[in-house]
Amino acid sequence: MTTTPENMKEFCKASLARDVPPELKAMADALRQRHQGAVAILAYGSCLRGIAAADTLMDFYVLTENFSGVSPNIISRVACCLVPPNVYYAESEFAGQRLRAKYALLPLRLFAKWMTRETSNPYFWARFAQPSALVYARDDKTEDDVVASISAALRTSFANAKALTTETDALAIWTAGFNATYQSEFRSEKTNRAAGIVSSAPDYYREAARLLSSETPIHASQTLRRLTGKGWSILRLIKAAFTFQGGADYIVWKIERHSGEKIILTEWQRRHPIIAGLLLLPALLRKGAIR
Repeated sequence: MTTTPENMKEFCKASLARDVPPELKAMADALRQRHQGAVAILAYGSCLRGIAAADTLMDFYVLTENFSGVSPNIISRVACCLVPPNVYYAESEFAGQRLRAKYALLPLRLFAKWMTRETSNPYFWARFAQPSALVYARDDKTEDDVVASISAALRTSFANAKALTTETDALAIWTAGFNATYQSEFRSEKTNRAAGIVSSAPDYYREAARLLSSETPIHASQTLRRLTGKGWSILRLIKAAFTFQGGADYIVWKIERHSGEKIILTEWQRRHPIIAGLLLLPALLRKGAIR
């Protein structure tokens, strides 16, 4: 097989068509009901790596046709345009259990824009270089657009990763890339997180690397990327504080799960998540709970 866009498209299309647990399908259906303007829904993250739905929040991206589908509120639409994506929390009942999810919401064309080689911030393309599932697509055209976006994410991510290491092993290249992109956000995971992500789907990453072997490396200042990336992270956290119900408890739960660092929130902190987050940040950084 030669390295051609068509081959990459076939690889992405097959990967996105993967089977998903019934809990993910049920939650995706609930999100469709909540957002009638959705044209596609992607699942990604730990639930696709065998983690039970009861042990985590399921992760989704809900893609709309335009900003009108994001929210009837003009402030929410502007916020999504300036600091994408908008992030929300959802619950749903399925087979006698309560499902929980966090999901990002933004227009498909903006999603596609953030996947390209011209985008230095890895927030989008690093996530969707990892395996994901297209749980819903409105039609074939929408499916093709999503496939093209995921293909661009893989190309951008691998091209950036190739510039970071002299390794020739595909898994080592991907690991170097994810290590660097994790450093551009405030993360609670341990330092071996990138290696764990790659080792969870080695065949996927090897095949992607084979198809992308001719990609030209993208050289970027990692110091600048880390600084700007963390700035974006702060803006997204502040924005999410206004939309993500139970957000403070979720963030604490995730930090404890990944770092083992126990954090007890007061009721005042739950009522004032932005101020609490800013006050807690120095201590969390000092203890290594986030990086």
